Amino acid sequence: MNELKEIVLRPGKEDSLKRFHPWVFSGAIARKPDSVEEGEVVRVLAADGSFLGVGHYQIGSIAVRILSFQNEAIDISFYIRRIEQAYRLRQTLQLLRPDNNTFRLLHGEGDHLPGLIIDIYGNTAVVQAHSVGMHRDLSLIVNGLKQVLPADRLQHIFYKSEGTLPYKAEVNAVDTYLMGGDQVDEVALENGLQFYIDWLKGQKTGFFVDQRENRSLLEKYSAGRHVLNMFCYTGGFSVYALRGGAASVDSVDSSSKAVSLTERNVTLNYGDEPRHKAVADDAFKFLKQVPQGKYDLIVLDPPAFAKHRGAINNALQGYKKLNLSALEKLAPGGILFTFSCSQAITKEQFRLAVFSAAAISGRQVRILHQLTQPADHPVNIYHPEGEYLKGLVLQVE
Repeated sequence: MNELKEIVLRPGKEDSLKRFHPWVFSGAIARKPDSVEEGEVVRVLAADGSFLGVGHYQIGSIAVRILSFQNEAIDISFYIRRIEQAYRLRQTLQLLRPDNNTFRLLHGEGDHLPGLIIDIYGNTAVVQAHSVGMHRDLSLIVNGLKQVLPADRLQHIFYKSEGTLPYKAEVNAVDTYLMGGDQVDEVALENGLQFYIDWLKGQKTGFFVDQRENRSLLEKYSAGRHVLNMFCYTGGFSVYALRGGAASVDSVDSSSKAVSLTERNVTLNYGDEPRHKAVADDAFKFLKQVPQGKYDLIVLDPPAFAKHRGAINNALQGYKKLNLSALEKLAPGGILFTFSCSQAITKEQFRLAVFSAAAISGRQVRILHQLTQPADHPVNIYHPEGEYLKGLVLQVE
């Protein structure tokens, strides 16, 4: 390990690493080699020279993402071990079933590989790097995947990092197939329902895998209800609501492409379904025009309102305004599923924004469920920032 460049921290700045938090902030660094390149694997030392961890160096406020707190090589054996651990957990969670082949295989810090996301759709793995280090280690990651996953479960690997790598990084990431790419089955199974996955051009890796269990919960509340699915994207909540026996489902998204994908997924599962209608419209504008009491189940699953800490106040006002619009229009006895996927917003902040909306609406509101991300999006206990998805299910009188 001597050949690795070393980054030395200021005195007293080693405490978080000794508590296994996987980030080194730039302000904690006392000295680093001038020659260190973004994405390079480096050793991190305390001020007294003691070893703390190995990780990817990057330019920005987070200067090192720790890959291991052991003094070990970051090589193919390392990636195979990490991928094997992650795959075994997904097997334990029983996510590989005849009626389900959609799941997250690797979830960044939650699987001890900061900056790396891998989602599985049938026999296609979609790999997404959020750090230059993971981009540089791509061949190791791909070879590790091939060695861990059975051949029938891994026919295609698609790399989708053009939009996720730091914009100042001097890398030429291209979204492309790294394996396979011919005769790809773009339909994946989730809890017995079929979905077209647009990993080529869609948001994230093509599908919001993290809402799987929350969609199942919504299905149980849907029987006989008139459902409004705002920010529908691929129509996941809509497809589950229809299977749950909803009387009607309206899907709304500002993107006409998302609306088309929703309609395609409804047709894939139900054929010509008269209970479903999809509309391309702005969420706030649409809610404003909704007659009071038209819907008795509303889903609010907006994109992240705050992508960094500087946007928190505006985001909280946005959540309050959006939830107030829904609470004012929901029929008595109605149910509201409301979410935030903004990592910068805490559970407490989101709940306070929804509480404020409820208070302004003047209605009686009860919390039925407090929701989060599923177990294939694990949260490293030493990295609470990894708990990004927050949700509440409310009953409104």
